Amino acid sequence: MATYFELSWSILSSIGLFATLVGVWALFISRPSPLTYIPIVVSISCAIANGACYYAFYATHYPIPNRAVASGFADFFWLIQEAGLSFYSYQILVHTLRGTARTIFLCMFWFLLVAITSLRMTILVYRILNIVSGVDTVHSGGPYQHQIGYLHVGYFTSIALVETWSSFFLIRLLHNAYRVSPKISSTRLIFRYLLRTTEIRVASLCFIGITRAVTYSSQVTSQSATTVAGQIDRFAYTMECLFPLVMLIDTMSSRKLNQDNHMESFSTFSPSSTPARSLLSTQSRINSGHQLRFAADPHFTHHTPSAAHGPRKIRSIAQDQNENIDGRSVDAPGGSLYRTDDFNSQNPQAQQLAISF
Repeated sequence: MATYFELSWSILSSIGLFATLVGVWALFISRPSPLTYIPIVVSISCAIANGACYYAFYATHYPIPNRAVASGFADFFWLIQEAGLSFYSYQILVHTLRGTARTIFLCMFWFLLVAITSLRMTILVYRILNIVSGVDTVHSGGPYQHQIGYLHVGYFTSIALVETWSSFFLIRLLHNAYRVSPKISSTRLIFRYLLRTTEIRVASLCFIGITRAVTYSSQVTSQSATTVAGQIDRFAYTMECLFPLVMLIDTMSSRKLNQDNHMESFSTFSPSSTPARSLLSTQSRINSGHQLRFAADPHFTHHTPSAAHGPRKIRSIAQDQNENIDGRSVDAPGGSLYRTDDFNSQNPQAQQLAISF
């Protein structure tokens, strides 16, 4: 029997531990938010699942009941790891979408997530039955390996679909916000950055999901990568284990970009700032507060004062906008999403989300 650190499962588990430590480090140096917790939860699940996999399928000298329990734990934490990646986009969209779009998104998202969970639980049962049957799980697949392979095809395809579904709404929302933002605006740069990172994220996860769906169908052993397809699948899974680091980089870099824009805006309030510059900065901050709201609801309209109204008028409207914020914020890669009230309280779409710059 090969020792633990001679196999790839130890490396994959170590990647999960390292990503967890990086996530905790990022949590301490920045404001905690659901988006920073998601990579940590996914990485912890990665570390536990790969360690339990070695115990269940390679430590054949341990009692069969113990190995069966370890196999169940491995599949359960693999479910959290692989399905948990989709909650990165979900966390943003659930607080941004409104009306029919939100209902359609949530219905399809949870339908696919229930399908993913059901498929993984079925795989869990079949793997336990394989271990209980007493077959050599290192060199053979067991009596249920074909069923497990076909279930994995549906499982990984569903993961690719749910990520595509979430990214469709997120890219459309960010594209609308980017389109309506002023051409000379710091917020336009943030929206463009978020668009690019979202496109890269969905392309990467879809590639991983489709690759694993194709390669796992030809798996001939329980967990050993003994064929070319098995080695390609192991490579794709390694990229999946590293993906929480991509999420952390995305979150931290976009937050850094947002903080730079904050510093640029607040610097206009220094004693050396000219009145005209302060006036334009205030007006820019009022405009940016409506851009994501317009992206979520194209029928939303607002009146923006011009410089001709004078600094007092603009200051008054900016004050009114700040009073509408109820203090509950939801973190997004580019900044904090605040639930706000519309100008017309009787509007059924009165509460939208705006990005606070």
